[in-house]
Amino acid sequence: MEAVAAPQGVTLAIDIAASAFARVKARRRTLGGRTGCGICGTESLAQVLRPLPDLSSVALRVAPAALARAFAALAAVQPLQRATRAAHSAVWCGAEGAIRIAREDIGRHNALDKLIGALLRGGLDPAAGFALVTSRASVEMVQKAATAGIGVLVAVSAPTSLAVRVAEGCGQTLVGLARGASFNVYAHRHRIAVG
Repeated sequence: MEAVAAPQGVTLAIDIAASAFARVKARRRTLGGRTGCGICGTESLAQVLRPLPDLSSVALRVAPAALARAFAALAAVQPLQRATRAAHSAVWCGAEGAIRIAREDIGRHNALDKLIGALLRGGLDPAAGFALVTSRASVEMVQKAATAGIGVLVAVSAPTSLAVRVAEGCGQTLVGLARGASFNVYAHRHRIAVG
């Protein structure tokens, strides 16, 4: 095994004995669709960290009260979560914090995929509001939101350090640990209208 460091991360090059490789090959998964995290099925860091649109021109400004309003309204748009206590939500809110679209799924990535699809089908401008997700803000969530043109992503849990770097690089405002009036801004704080 050889570890190869690069600016994007570390790649492990592993030599596998022929008999072991045959067992791995027999169990290899075939991915039929492209929903999910966005990393499954990739074979290199270059495939994981793809180029993203430049969101630096997104003019949206969000007041802390809007984040609190969206968080307060979240439970009302989560029937699957109420029934199962095992579902994630992704919602899109207007700049004032009113939830306009809500989607749920057992998978956090799938909930965001559903939300992005609903935004596109509805002809709504993703940059005119913000997305709130009931999960951590991983790099895949940042990439999905940025690819859709969402300039402000808010997560109830913490972001990963790679997610912060990617959000910084593409001009996306990244908010984490959002719990009512309490939140942390990790990237491009100029869109959060404090004061």
